[in-house]
Amino acid sequence: MEKSKKIKIFVGLFYLITVSIFLFWFFSNFSINEISSYNFIQSNREYFNNLKNNNLIITSLIFILIVILWIFMLGFGSPVALVGGFIFGKWLGSFLVALGSTFGATLLYVFANYFLKDFIKEKFSKKYKNLEEKFKKNEFNFFLIYRFIGGIPFAIANLLPILFNVSLKNYFFGTFLGVLPGLFIICSLGHGLEKAIEKNQESLSFVELILLPEIYIPILCFLLLMLISIVARKIFYKD
Repeated sequence: MEKSKKIKIFVGLFYLITVSIFLFWFFSNFSINEISSYNFIQSNREYFNNLKNNNLIITSLIFILIVILWIFMLGFGSPVALVGGFIFGKWLGSFLVALGSTFGATLLYVFANYFLKDFIKEKFSKKYKNLEEKFKKNEFNFFLIYRFIGGIPFAIANLLPILFNVSLKNYFFGTFLGVLPGLFIICSLGHGLEKAIEKNQESLSFVELILLPEIYIPILCFLLLMLISIVARKIFYKD
């Protein structure tokens, strides 16, 4: 038993160190200003379009694997959703990002449930104890609502269900259906950005960009979703 506990601690620490190294490497090689600049996005648009058009299936599978790794490494869904919408469009992009996010979150759940369960209970059990009864009443429905309304950082939200022993089936399908609406809106924004760049070779100002229908409609939908989520959180997370 003592040996098993030491192995769990070692693997858990190894995972946390790996995540830290990955995040350090990513932000050392890619600054936020660089990857969000108009010229950077414009110069890579044609490359990604050619990649997708030449072999959609392989490109989709590679993208799903990248999303799985990103989520497993405690990443959050918004960046990959923007990229997914930009490359694959809002419909296929939403499906691919939701699928990759679901598999990544589920793998993280299984991993953390075995190696980090005691640590997670120690850190979060008191703070989120009020949710335990909600999950007991109807696990799938409440988990679906929990995924949809958010309000908790995505990486932590992937781990908290360990406290409530959520079944793997409910976790998988609840995650996929719960995150899909939000991801669809963000993918729509990414798709709108791609269309805006296609129509405008010259760099657009922020005001010009925000006034394009391809951009402001997804943003308005996102704000509406946020408003619904805030109201729902008041009810769901109430003691």
